[in-house]
Amino acid sequence: MHNFLRFVFAVVTLAVSTSMFILPAHAQSSAGVGVIESLVAPTFLDRGGLSVPATPGLSLQVGDRLRTGPGGRLLLKLAEGSAVRLGENATFVVEAARRRGGVYEAALSVVQGAFRFTTAATAKLQPRDVKISVARNATIGIRGTDLWGRGREDKDIVCLIEGKIDVTGNDNQTRKLDQPLQFFQSKRNQAPEPLGFIDLQQVLTWAKETDIPEGMGASTGGVFKVVISGFSGRDALLATSKRLRDNGYAVDKSANNTLTIANVASESEANALGERLKASFGLANVTVAK
Repeated sequence: MHNFLRFVFAVVTLAVSTSMFILPAHAQSSAGVGVIESLVAPTFLDRGGLSVPATPGLSLQVGDRLRTGPGGRLLLKLAEGSAVRLGENATFVVEAARRRGGVYEAALSVVQGAFRFTTAATAKLQPRDVKISVARNATIGIRGTDLWGRGREDKDIVCLIEGKIDVTGNDNQTRKLDQPLQFFQSKRNQAPEPLGFIDLQQVLTWAKETDIPEGMGASTGGVFKVVISGFSGRDALLATSKRLRDNGYAVDKSANNTLTIANVASESEANALGERLKASFGLANVTVAK
């Protein structure tokens, strides 16, 4: 069962890469926090009083707030080798991160939405002390494992996929989850329910909420780009640029009176992104280039 779970969840995991955007530095050191590895817009990064569309390859800093909109996804790679995946309409905050005595220490907060924390096999020997707060209603202590969780208005869920975790509920009692498919559940403003076990099929369904499947228009530091053209003038171009950026799309002005969204994973993903832009924003002149 243990090996089967590892195989199944390896199948539903997506690996990806890089890009850039420069913002004012946070007062605290950000060395060794992590990086945005992949995303599906709409996504946002809030830092230093500014809010901009997130981009792959951007190094994370302590204090960063990451948000996804409807249909959005984010894949973050922490400096110690673990991955954090966020589903749509999620808010995630890097509260603290540092290395002390060879140990990677981090405090992360999932304010709302679905998330998955996965430590790669090659990184499991890395000493770590990571704590994840879920909607301020539960705190997970992690030292290398695979888990899925979700924070929402009515209740919070934490499900262990592999490894061991400690979950402290709003009653300040700590529960140890050490068996695959064991889960913790707490309704808002109520004491946590007794630990239980969830069906594998349900966990696979939950995992889809945080995965980045093909055909969503993923940006991963790839070489393809979506080109938007046909503007009547500069004012029309700037208005469309602002509209897209305000809605979580990292668009840039380029030559020949066009806008581009770069770093798309593949030609097929660029085509998928182009179709989304046409449908969501009524853009007619959208093409794919390399």
